[in-house]
Amino acid sequence: MTIQHDDTLASPDLAETTDDTADTGVDAPAAAKKSRPRSAKTTRSNILRAAKKIFSKDGYEGARVDKISKAAKSYDSLIYYYFGSKEKLFVEVLEASYRDIFEAEKKLQLDMDDPIGSLKKIIEFPFRYYLANPEIIVLLGNENLQKGKHISKSKTADQYARPAIGILKEVIQRGAEAGVFRDDVDCENLYMAMTSLGYFYVSNRYTFSAFLNTDLMDQKNIDTWAAYISDLLLKSVLK
Repeated sequence: MTIQHDDTLASPDLAETTDDTADTGVDAPAAAKKSRPRSAKTTRSNILRAAKKIFSKDGYEGARVDKISKAAKSYDSLIYYYFGSKEKLFVEVLEASYRDIFEAEKKLQLDMDDPIGSLKKIIEFPFRYYLANPEIIVLLGNENLQKGKHISKSKTADQYARPAIGILKEVIQRGAEAGVFRDDVDCENLYMAMTSLGYFYVSNRYTFSAFLNTDLMDQKNIDTWAAYISDLLLKSVLK
């Protein structure tokens, strides 16, 4: 039996023991046998959900595999069995987080005969999504501190924004055809602007609440900011 020392198992049949994991003393097949009532899909989902919580709380460096397996009510060995390494698990957590955002955005109810109203909904969406899912702010912030070294290894990360930007382009095109939007709008820049304005508010909510002597999480302030960024970016594309 060979155990690699790069936080990756050489075989899915082995549970790695390093300073990054706690040895459960349970090999992958034995762990899988004990958890047989649960499907592999359910086990993976539970691990991903627990990993998202732990990575959001402790960051990449502080998130121990044994802590993740405990939160998932699973085994260290199953994490390596299904994901291969802590880094690969983290990449999947990031991918799932991106995918969740864009899947939710695709479900927006848009009236293409009302491009202005539709654009307002699209602009406000990232901000309200971050408010409802603040853990994504921590995950992305942590990964940016790491200079994106983990997400850069993803083979699918560059695909998730395409549908969202595609919807945005369609709304802008419909507005241009209706004569209300300019026909030279850069949708990639518009998308970056609307996501960053929402991201900044949520990621800096504590410090700016202190600076401005107000509670940015008060619903009135939230609605005011949503309306502000909506009007601001709408004006930037109006003909």
